[in-house]
This record gives sequence, structure tokens and C-alpha cells, in this order.
Amino acid sequence: MHDFTVTVEHHPDLTLIEVVGEVDMVTAPAVDEAALVAPFGGILRLDLSGVSFMDSSGLNLLLRLRRRMQSEAGRLEVVGLQQQPSDLLHLTGAYELVTAADDAGEVAPGRRVTGHTVRHGSCAAPAT
Repeated sequence: MHDFTVTVEHHPDLTLIEVVGEVDMVTAPAVDEAALVAPFGGILRLDLSGVSFMDSSGLNLLLRLRRRMQSEAGRLEVVGLQQQPSDLLHLTGAYELVTAADDAGEVAPGRRVTGHTVRHGSCAAPAT
């Protein structure tokens, strides 16, 4: 089994979720659960730069998160796509629906309010 981690950082109007590993039917629920903490009307930014593979479960997850964020007057931004996930999104016509214009929207260091890491579905101690 490959390592899989989900790291969540909360900021005033932004929740940043960094995913490392493969997003498939086994791991997608952990990302979905982590995204539940996104603020109403805020931005949910998924950094997928550590994701080398995504199947239809990951695609479905992204589309559900986009719909949820829009219904809550928020926005989903997907950044850092590697080749295979990018190809999947282009092939299905979902690329423009879920990707941010670029990766320039990073949060300044020291602005993190709270954070935690999920490894293989278990929650680690809060980040400092």
C-alpha cells in the first residue's frame, strides 16, 4: 500500500488541503471528510501536487466538492495537478470546472490558524 496523507490548514477565509498519494475509491473519503471543515462562503483549495494518480472516485469527489462550495457561496480551487490527474480532468471536460487560474494563491507563511494531518484515515496531532 502506498502512503497517503491529507493535511488541512485553516485560514480566515481559506481552507487549504494538501493531498499526497493516490486518490481512489479507498482514499477519496478521507479527502471528502477533511473538506467538511471548509468555511461557509470561503475558499477550499486542494493542493494535489503530491497526487500522481486519480481515478473516477477522485473525479467524482472534485465535482461534488465544487457543487457543495458553490451552493455555500464559496469556491473550490484545485492546484498543483500532476500529469495523470490533469489528463483525467481534461479527458472528462472537468478541468476548467475545478482548477484555479494558477498556483499563485498561496497563503503567506505564519498565517496558519489551525491544522492537522490525516494518515491512512487516522488523525494525527494538530500541526504547529
